[in-house]
Amino acid sequence: MSNPHPAGNRHHAGHGHHAGHDQDATQVDWEVLGPHLERGAEVHTPVYEQAAVWLRELLTAADGPDPDAVRRVFDIGSGPGVAGCVLALAFPEAEVVAVDPAEALLDRARERAARLGLGDRFHTHVAEVHDGLDALGGADVIWSSRALHHIGDQRGAVATLAGHLRPGGLLAIAEGGLTPRFLPRDLGIGRPGLQSRLDAVGEEWFTRMRAALPDTAQDIEDWPAFLADAGLCTPCTRSFLLDLPAPLPDAARDYVVATLVRIIEGYGDQLDPEDLTTLTRLTDPHDAAGLARRPDAFLLSVQTVHTARAQ
Repeated sequence: MSNPHPAGNRHHAGHGHHAGHDQDATQVDWEVLGPHLERGAEVHTPVYEQAAVWLRELLTAADGPDPDAVRRVFDIGSGPGVAGCVLALAFPEAEVVAVDPAEALLDRARERAARLGLGDRFHTHVAEVHDGLDALGGADVIWSSRALHHIGDQRGAVATLAGHLRPGGLLAIAEGGLTPRFLPRDLGIGRPGLQSRLDAVGEEWFTRMRAALPDTAQDIEDWPAFLADAGLCTPCTRSFLLDLPAPLPDAARDYVVATLVRIIEGYGDQLDPEDLTTLTRLTDPHDAAGLARRPDAFLLSVQTVHTARAQ
């Protein structure tokens, strides 16, 4: 399931990956949202690359398939396939299956794989986590980034994915971390501390989104516990840093601006009027204080990945 949250980290585009409204993913126009998701995932490619190196290290260090013996990888909630293509490069002998309910995003994933010369090993499958995975069979590595928090029963979702692991296979769930930062505390316009206030409103959005999901379970969001409850062993957790200092490259700058635009669209009516005015100025390409012209914009975020192995 592609992540349509309008901002944040649990919240940044991975795929998982930004709808901007209190709506379920079936109401999202993925043709429109797809380019933003893909740009965001491209900006975060260094995180996926670091995580892929770590997964290879884990497979080398423990019983189970050696990383060079990995023959099948699933990217669950793949979105436009950026992480899936990174995994295909990290496991060069493996077939990678990108799984997402949005055909428009899978189209982008196939196009990306073809551009990278991975088309013969890269396949797609339309499915939700609890509906349509049975036909896939098993995998040596299953990756899911910022998708499972859009499922009401997160514990059950982890168990479903664990059930598709081959013996010794590795499940990796990218959830949590730290909310991205991209602006100084005092911008010189508006009231200082804007990002902290955006975080608070974003968390309220996230709480409402979770509460509205079907079969939402009131579980503590303890991902290692979910992995253990699914019968997996040797849990490991690691966080990966994306650090793009000022001045931002154009692609990252465009991504930050687009993210702020989606915040305005998603819950601008819940912001303090002064903060909404500040956001409007920040996203105005003609404003001297806007992000398009600011030399002090940066991008700093942390993504946490939780893993465990099948017996």
